[in-house]
This record gives sequence, C-alpha cells and structure tokens, in this order.
Amino acid sequence: MNAPLLVTGGTGTIGSRVVPLLKAAGHEVRVLSRHPRTGEPGVQHVEADTVGGAGLAAAFDGVEVVLHLAGGAKGDDVAARNVATAARDAGVRHLLLISVVGADRMPIGYFRAKAEAERIIAGSGVPWTVLRAAQLHDFVLPVVRGMAKLPLLPSPGGLRFEPVDVDAVAVRLAELALAEPAGRVADIAGPEVLDIRQLAEAYAAANGRKTRARLPIRIPGAVGRAYRAGENLAGDGALCGGRTWREYLEELAATAAPVPS
Repeated sequence: MNAPLLVTGGTGTIGSRVVPLLKAAGHEVRVLSRHPRTGEPGVQHVEADTVGGAGLAAAFDGVEVVLHLAGGAKGDDVAARNVATAARDAGVRHLLLISVVGADRMPIGYFRAKAEAERIIAGSGVPWTVLRAAQLHDFVLPVVRGMAKLPLLPSPGGLRFEPVDVDAVAVRLAELALAEPAGRVADIAGPEVLDIRQLAEAYAAANGRKTRARLPIRIPGAVGRAYRAGENLAGDGALCGGRTWREYLEELAATAAPVPS
C-alpha cells in the first residue's frame, strides 16, 4: 500500500476541500488536527499540534508527502518550523505549504509570519513547494458584512482584493501534492480585482439591499502605502480563475440559507 498523504489543517476551510480530492485520486489521507474527528474509509484522523509541536513525530511516521495547510492569526512561523523539523526527521520527500499573496511585501504581522514560514520550509532540507493564494471569498465576506452594518460604508482609498474561490485553491493544491516538488509556483488568485465599493455593491445586491453612502478614508503609514501600491495583489503569471465574487454570493443566496447579514 502506498504511504498516506498527511494534511495539517485538514478540517479547515481549505483542507476540508483538499482531503476529498486526494481520496478521490486513490490515496490514503492522514488528517492532522488538534481536535480530530472520527475517521472514515481512506481517511485517518490524528491528534497533534503544529504550534506546540506535540504529537508531530507520530503523525509524520511513514508519511512521504505533507500538505501544511494549518494556519491562524498568529504562530504560522512557529508551526512551520515544527512541521519542517518533523518532516525532515521522518524522511518526507515532499513538503507543500499554502501561503498568501504578497507575503514578502506587506508590512503586516500576519504576512510577515507567512513569509518567514516560506523561508523555513525552503531551508528545511526537505524537497518543497509553496503556493501563495489570494484572500478566499470566505475570508473577505466577514469584512464586507461587518462594513455593511455601519451607517456609512468605509471606503479606504486604494484598498483592493482579488478574492479567490476556495475550490479552485483546493484543486491546485491537490495537483501540486501529487506532482514532484516545484519550489515557489505561480500564485493563485480570483478572476477580478475589486475595491471595497465593488465588493459591497455585490453584497448588497445579493441581499436585495441598496448600497450605503460611502465614507472616504485613508489608510495611514506603510500599510496604506502597500495597499495603494497593490502589494497584496498577484502579479504577472498568476493563475486566475474560479467563481467571481458575485457568483460566490449568488450561490450562497441560492443554498439553504441566505447570505448572512
């Protein structure tokens, strides 16, 4: 039997889409999480903590390919160091990391931790692949939803996103995991670059509401300059596709519950 593929964060937003794709491709999958679920045919759940390091040696035993998809607001660099060490000790032959577009350009702690995680994986001694993805639709939605509740719509000048479909990211990750290590590959982003006004207008339309009046504001300092320069956006050569923001919202509205408001 082939060695299982290990997925950290396999119960998360991205990982939960990747695991079925790997299983459908005929591979055994081992899902690592702090709160594992009951297994199923072809999928084994194991308990471990990427940030604390507990349980990693046992989880990585007998694994040749690792998809490191676990992440959070803090500690991604620490987790990457622990995962890289465990992968090296276990003789893993391919370590795949999900990162974020603009990791090495945005002066924000989250992005800096992602950039450091990339450097750790690249210097681990384990053959590696890094895929940077733009912000998922699922992550942009709470931001726009929160702004929609305000009396006036904050409209930061130059703040743009290119939200990407989580399923498109999952398909790309599965492809990369089943291929040879490729180093830093092309970024993946959505098919559109949208500012806050455009995101909010589509959200309002999906909810049958009118867009609220805008309140122009300016993001100060280095962060504002980076956003206005588009440092959070994918550059030339990126893979762009999947559902648009409007299609994502319309699909949410057509399912069991309407778009949250």
